[in-house]
Amino acid sequence: MTTRNNKKSASRHGFRTAEYIVYPAHGVGQITAIEEQEVAGTKLELFVINFEKDKMTLRVPVGKVASVGMRKLSEEAVVARALEVLKGRARVKRTMWSRRAQEYEAKINSGDLIAIGEVVRDLHRSDAQPEQSYSERQLYEAALDRMAREVAAVKRLTETEAIREIEAMLAKGPRRGAAVEADVEADDEERDEAA
Repeated sequence: MTTRNNKKSASRHGFRTAEYIVYPAHGVGQITAIEEQEVAGTKLELFVINFEKDKMTLRVPVGKVASVGMRKLSEEAVVARALEVLKGRARVKRTMWSRRAQEYEAKINSGDLIAIGEVVRDLHRSDAQPEQSYSERQLYEAALDRMAREVAAVKRLTETEAIREIEAMLAKGPRRGAAVEADVEADDEERDEAA
Protein backbone atom coordinates (compact mmCIF):
# COMPACT_ATOMS: atom_id res chain seq x y z
CA MET A 1 0.00 0.00 0.00
CA THR A 2 1.49 3.32 -1.01
CA THR A 3 0.37 6.74 0.16
CA ARG A 4 0.75 9.96 -1.74
CA ASN A 5 -0.61 13.32 -0.67
CA ASN A 6 -2.57 14.90 -3.45
CA LYS A 7 -1.87 18.61 -2.95
CA LYS A 8 -4.02 19.85 -5.84
CA SER A 9 -7.23 18.29 -4.48
CA ALA A 10 -8.20 20.64 -1.66
CA SER A 11 -11.93 20.04 -2.22
CA ARG A 12 -14.05 16.97 -3.04
CA HIS A 13 -17.82 16.42 -2.90
CA GLY A 14 -18.23 19.85 -1.30
CA PHE A 15 -15.79 19.10 1.53
CA ARG A 16 -12.51 21.01 1.89
CA THR A 17 -9.33 20.41 3.84
CA ALA A 18 -9.27 22.12 7.27
CA GLU A 19 -13.09 21.97 7.38
CA TYR A 20 -14.90 20.52 10.41
CA ILE A 21 -17.41 17.78 9.59
CA VAL A 22 -19.65 15.33 11.44
CA TYR A 23 -18.97 11.61 11.07
CA PRO A 24 -22.03 9.91 12.68
CA ALA A 25 -20.20 7.16 14.54
CA HIS A 26 -17.51 9.47 15.98
CA GLY A 27 -18.88 13.02 16.06
CA VAL A 28 -17.05 16.18 15.00
CA GLY A 29 -13.72 15.82 13.21
CA GLN A 30 -11.53 17.93 10.96
CA ILE A 31 -10.50 17.04 7.41
CA THR A 32 -6.72 17.37 7.48
CA ALA A 33 -5.99 16.17 3.94
CA ILE A 34 -7.34 14.51 0.83
CA GLU A 35 -4.97 11.69 -0.09
CA GLU A 36 -4.66 9.21 -2.89
CA GLN A 37 -3.72 5.65 -1.90
CA GLU A 38 -3.16 2.55 -3.94
CA VAL A 39 -4.77 -0.51 -2.39
CA ALA A 40 -4.52 -3.86 -4.19
CA GLY A 41 -3.73 -2.12 -7.46
CA THR A 42 -6.70 0.25 -7.22
CA LYS A 43 -6.29 3.97 -6.63
CA LEU A 44 -8.55 5.43 -3.94
CA GLU A 45 -9.09 9.03 -2.97
CA LEU A 46 -9.52 9.38 0.78
CA PHE A 47 -10.53 12.09 3.21
CA VAL A 48 -8.15 12.07 6.18
CA ILE A 49 -10.21 13.07 9.21
CA ASN A 50 -8.66 13.87 12.58
CA PHE A 51 -10.70 13.48 15.79
CA GLU A 52 -8.40 15.38 18.13
CA LYS A 53 -10.22 14.62 21.38
CA ASP A 54 -10.26 10.88 20.65
CA LYS A 55 -6.66 10.96 19.33
CA MET A 56 -7.88 9.15 16.23
CA THR A 57 -7.39 9.55 12.48
CA LEU A 58 -9.90 8.08 10.06
CA ARG A 59 -9.54 7.64 6.30
CA VAL A 60 -12.83 7.67 4.43
CA PRO A 61 -13.01 6.90 0.69
CA VAL A 62 -14.41 9.93 -1.14
CA GLY A 63 -17.00 7.71 -2.82
CA LYS A 64 -18.32 6.40 0.52
CA VAL A 65 -19.09 9.82 2.05
CA ALA A 66 -22.85 9.56 1.47
CA SER A 67 -23.17 5.93 2.59
CA VAL A 68 -21.36 6.53 5.90
CA GLY A 69 -23.45 9.64 6.54
CA MET A 70 -20.59 12.14 6.74
CA ARG A 71 -21.98 15.67 6.66
CA LYS A 72 -21.09 19.30 7.12
CA LEU A 73 -21.64 20.94 10.51
CA SER A 74 -25.26 21.87 11.22
CA GLU A 75 -26.51 25.33 10.32
CA GLU A 76 -26.97 27.75 13.23
CA ALA A 77 -30.77 27.40 12.88
CA VAL A 78 -30.51 23.62 13.42
CA VAL A 79 -28.28 24.16 16.47
CA ALA A 80 -30.86 26.60 17.85
CA ARG A 81 -33.65 24.03 17.28
CA ALA A 82 -31.58 21.30 18.97
CA LEU A 83 -31.02 23.57 21.97
CA GLU A 84 -34.78 24.31 22.10
CA VAL A 85 -35.45 20.54 22.21
CA LEU A 86 -33.58 20.48 25.52
CA LYS A 87 -36.22 22.70 27.12
CA GLY A 88 -39.00 20.21 26.32
CA ARG A 89 -40.47 17.58 28.60
CA ALA A 90 -38.50 14.34 28.78
CA ARG A 91 -40.18 11.53 26.84
CA VAL A 92 -39.47 8.23 28.54
CA LYS A 93 -41.15 5.24 26.93
CA ARG A 94 -42.59 2.41 29.01
CA THR A 95 -40.39 -0.20 27.37
CA MET A 96 -37.60 -2.25 28.87
CA TRP A 97 -34.34 -0.42 29.45
CA SER A 98 -32.40 -2.60 26.99
CA ARG A 99 -34.72 -1.59 24.14
CA ARG A 100 -34.62 2.10 25.12
CA ALA A 101 -30.83 1.94 25.42
CA GLN A 102 -30.60 0.57 21.84
CA GLU A 103 -32.84 3.39 20.59
CA TYR A 104 -30.73 5.99 22.39
CA GLU A 105 -27.52 4.49 20.98
CA ALA A 106 -28.99 4.57 17.46
CA LYS A 107 -29.95 8.24 17.88
CA ILE A 108 -26.47 9.13 19.16
CA ASN A 109 -24.80 7.36 16.21
CA SER A 110 -27.24 8.81 13.66
CA GLY A 111 -25.30 12.07 13.61
CA ASP A 112 -28.62 13.98 13.73
CA LEU A 113 -28.09 16.85 16.18
CA ILE A 114 -31.79 17.12 17.07
CA ALA A 115 -32.04 13.37 17.80
CA ILE A 116 -28.91 13.64 19.97
CA GLY A 117 -30.53 16.57 21.77
CA GLU A 118 -33.57 14.37 22.47
CA VAL A 119 -31.31 11.77 24.12
CA VAL A 120 -29.64 14.47 26.26
CA ARG A 121 -33.07 15.78 27.28
CA ASP A 122 -34.53 12.36 28.04
CA LEU A 123 -31.56 11.10 30.07
CA HIS A 124 -30.79 14.35 31.93
CA ARG A 125 -31.37 14.15 35.67
CA SER A 126 -31.53 17.22 37.90
CA ASP A 127 -30.07 17.12 41.40
CA ALA A 128 -33.57 16.56 42.83
CA GLN A 129 -34.10 13.38 40.79
CA PRO A 130 -32.93 9.83 41.52
CA GLU A 131 -29.42 8.75 40.55
CA GLN A 132 -28.80 7.36 37.05
CA SER A 133 -27.68 3.79 36.46
CA TYR A 134 -24.18 3.28 35.05
CA SER A 135 -25.40 2.52 31.50
CA GLU A 136 -27.82 5.46 31.57
CA ARG A 137 -25.00 7.77 32.65
CA GLN A 138 -22.71 6.44 29.89
CA LEU A 139 -25.33 7.10 27.20
CA TYR A 140 -26.09 10.55 28.62
CA GLU A 141 -22.41 11.51 28.64
CA ALA A 142 -21.88 10.19 25.09
CA ALA A 143 -24.86 12.22 23.82
CA LEU A 144 -23.79 15.32 25.75
CA ASP A 145 -20.25 15.02 24.38
CA ARG A 146 -21.43 14.67 20.75
CA MET A 147 -23.84 17.57 21.10
CA ALA A 148 -21.31 19.80 22.87
CA ARG A 149 -18.64 19.20 20.22
CA GLU A 150 -20.94 20.23 17.38
CA VAL A 151 -22.42 23.21 19.25
CA ALA A 152 -18.86 24.33 20.09
CA ALA A 153 -17.69 23.99 16.48
CA VAL A 154 -20.70 25.83 15.02
CA LYS A 155 -20.79 28.64 17.61
CA ARG A 156 -16.97 28.85 17.89
CA LEU A 157 -17.02 28.15 21.63
CA THR A 158 -14.89 25.90 23.78
CA GLU A 159 -16.45 22.55 24.65
CA THR A 160 -16.80 23.67 28.27
CA GLU A 161 -18.74 26.77 27.19
CA ALA A 162 -20.95 24.63 24.94
CA ILE A 163 -21.71 22.23 27.85
CA ARG A 164 -22.61 25.21 30.05
CA GLU A 165 -25.00 26.47 27.35
CA ILE A 166 -26.59 23.00 27.02
CA GLU A 167 -26.97 22.66 30.80
CA ALA A 168 -28.52 26.15 30.98
CA MET A 169 -31.14 25.10 28.39
CA LEU A 170 -31.82 21.87 30.31
CA ALA A 171 -32.37 23.93 33.47
CA LYS A 172 -35.06 25.96 31.66
CA GLY A 173 -37.04 22.80 30.92
CA PRO A 174 -40.05 21.68 32.94
CA ARG A 175 -39.46 19.54 35.99
CA ARG A 176 -40.36 15.92 35.41
CA GLY A 177 -43.75 15.07 36.84
CA ALA A 178 -44.21 12.47 39.58
CA ALA A 179 -45.77 10.05 37.06
CA VAL A 180 -42.69 10.12 34.81
CA GLU A 181 -40.36 9.71 37.81
CA ALA A 182 -42.44 6.71 38.93
CA ASP A 183 -42.03 5.17 35.45
CA VAL A 184 -38.27 5.73 35.60
CA GLU A 185 -38.10 4.16 39.07
CA ALA A 186 -40.16 1.16 37.87
CA ASP A 187 -37.75 0.76 34.93
CA ASP A 188 -34.80 0.99 37.35
CA GLU A 189 -36.34 -1.82 39.43
CA GLU A 190 -36.84 -3.93 36.26
CA ARG A 191 -33.21 -3.31 35.33
CA ASP A 192 -32.00 -4.27 38.81
CA GLU A 193 -34.04 -7.49 38.71
CA ALA A 194 -32.71 -8.36 35.25
CA ALA A 195 -29.09 -7.82 36.34
